[in-house]
Amino acid sequence: MKTLFKNYINTFAGLSREVWWLALITLINRAGTMVIPFLSLYLTQSLNFSPSDVGWIMSAFGLGSVVGSWLGGKLTDKIGFYKVMVFSLFATGLLFIALQLANTFLTFCIGIFLVMLVADMFRPAIFVALSAYSKPENKTRSVTLIRLAINLGFSAGPAIGGIIITTLSYAGLFWVDGITCIVATLVLINVLNPKNTKVLDEVKVEHPESAYKDKAFLIFLFAMILFGVIFLQYFSTIPLYYKEAHHLTELEIGILLGMNGFAIFVFEMPLIKWLENTRNTKTGLMLFGGILTALSFVVLNFTSWSGILIVGMVLMTFGEMIAFPFSNAFAIDRAKKGNQGEYMALYSISFSIAHIFGHNAGMQMIDNIGFNNTWHIITLLGAVCIFLLFILKRNLRLAAQRRM
Repeated sequence: MKTLFKNYINTFAGLSREVWWLALITLINRAGTMVIPFLSLYLTQSLNFSPSDVGWIMSAFGLGSVVGSWLGGKLTDKIGFYKVMVFSLFATGLLFIALQLANTFLTFCIGIFLVMLVADMFRPAIFVALSAYSKPENKTRSVTLIRLAINLGFSAGPAIGGIIITTLSYAGLFWVDGITCIVATLVLINVLNPKNTKVLDEVKVEHPESAYKDKAFLIFLFAMILFGVIFLQYFSTIPLYYKEAHHLTELEIGILLGMNGFAIFVFEMPLIKWLENTRNTKTGLMLFGGILTALSFVVLNFTSWSGILIVGMVLMTFGEMIAFPFSNAFAIDRAKKGNQGEYMALYSISFSIAHIFGHNAGMQMIDNIGFNNTWHIITLLGAVCIFLLFILKRNLRLAAQRRM
């Protein structure tokens, strides 16, 4: 047991001090975003909005994320990742506190749009920061550490949020969310001042290529949008499937979904370190992750036995653990040929687009054609995603051969 623990700790070896600080800042920030899991409950129970109103508000949420990611990329290329991160965190804190004052449909749509616009400016900036503070050989593990912080934050946030609602009311959520963002800003300013931190891989391109003209990167982005749509079903339609088709209790659903976060916490970093030492390419590993995720939906129609849900969750979890870190690393590497902020903004936007369409499309499908047919369509989208990743892998291999 001691040896296993030592080997687990060693998977984190070699990561820079700055990356660890970024992980802590991300943990504080994500643990604080506890309004989001309770947003639909707040809107329907406290503000008495209809489900249709909530749907439009979530669209405003997604649109704000798209615009924020794009703007964050532009500003990162113009003024640098540090200033964007400081502004985004601090302004998000103030906007979260102010959001509790929005009590009409229009003001809440505008409010959540502005919150997400400012909050998601942070995403391309932190990817560029990770690239700057990581040695080339450590970039995938650095991204994995940030994912670990995000998962821990999202695990703690809803639990803390439930306690706050019980003791302080929904208004307390907005105050705590805002204050944690401001605390994360203060930590960032104190520990990651550019004058006192060491940049390990600074990228300066004299004649940068536009990400919009990088055909391989555009193929990658379309594949990631599809992967995002598929993956997000585990946060919208799949819990309903557990409840309505397999009659699981809320506790059982929570345990099944909790398996995902626990497995990521325990296995992701050792798995990524091991995969980095194999001869597999990043595109090849993304392809494998896409196959596993698609298979997690294929198995659901095999049998009515509820044990198959565990098989599906395991397949999805390992697919996610492989696809996300290596897609992050691929985008960071690709960004070295152009404006890093622009590249990382487009990468972030691909998942924002998936948020806009993924949840709503899945809900509409299960309502109109049922769960089984929905899983067939999701599997088909998975096949298209896998095909795009295969084309990407083939094109990159041919391009490499032509340069030899």
